[in-house]
Amino acid sequence: MKPHHIFLWIVVYFWIDASIGQTHVVAPDTISTNDVFGLALNADQTEAFWVKSWGGRDSLMILTSHKVNNHWSTPQPAPFSVTTRKFKDIDPFFAPDGKTLLFNSNRFNDPKNFDIWIVKKQKNGWGEPSSLGKVINSDSSDFYATMASNGNIYFTSNRDGGYGKTDIYVATQDKGKYNKPVNLGNIVNTAGFESNPYISPKEDFLIFLATDRKDGYGDSDLYITFKKETAWTIPQNLGNIINTTHGEFCPSMSSDGNYFYFSRVKRGKKLEENIYQIERKELQLETLRKQAH
Repeated sequence: MKPHHIFLWIVVYFWIDASIGQTHVVAPDTISTNDVFGLALNADQTEAFWVKSWGGRDSLMILTSHKVNNHWSTPQPAPFSVTTRKFKDIDPFFAPDGKTLLFNSNRFNDPKNFDIWIVKKQKNGWGEPSSLGKVINSDSSDFYATMASNGNIYFTSNRDGGYGKTDIYVATQDKGKYNKPVNLGNIVNTAGFESNPYISPKEDFLIFLATDRKDGYGDSDLYITFKKETAWTIPQNLGNIINTTHGEFCPSMSSDGNYFYFSRVKRGKKLEENIYQIERKELQLETLRKQAH
């Protein structure tokens, strides 16, 4: 092999190797502007919603952008998000039907507590949002709601009767109505923080945030648990392909299941937080599923 061929092979090898298993910032300078988290994308990935934080938690608003000619448009406040900084809107999530968006808001509520809201896509845009009501929402904070294909909603709450500081609950749907939420139990929930549950459309796995676990890498980590028959398996850390010494949160997946999205926060005087993506295959979910017990 000629010397210049060897050099070319080395360059190609390391370029390919560097691209494998890498997380990438989503739309830097348009969406990921160092003060954002919580991405939701529609089915064809041309409409995006996320949270603008301004580097803190005093003001939180949902922004939106559309992809035109492979470029994201200038972000604007979502039509259903409050634009006054008196209230906060967070955690947008597209339901599997692609026409329903869940989000959380403290509008008309105790400023410290969030409720779960829902908004539907209409022919001419998004309709008026509405609260999911007192069957699901409590007098405590209820947030980060995601939905399986059967309509079951998984969410975080710090309501009384839980195992820890925040727990994950599920509200099952029966004939179009929701049943009283049920705590996922102490296999998933601990005395610490369990939060930000992403439920898969088939309801066969759940990815969530946890803190203060012995196998954690730092601030907060993302874990996965699988449903085997009617029980959830012992949560497994997603590993250092995702988790770092900083805080990872807000997990979600593209509607085709090919990409995994999450947010990462670096704490300082101001929070530095962006949205990341990685190919789902890099998570090695099937290996984790075989290891689950």
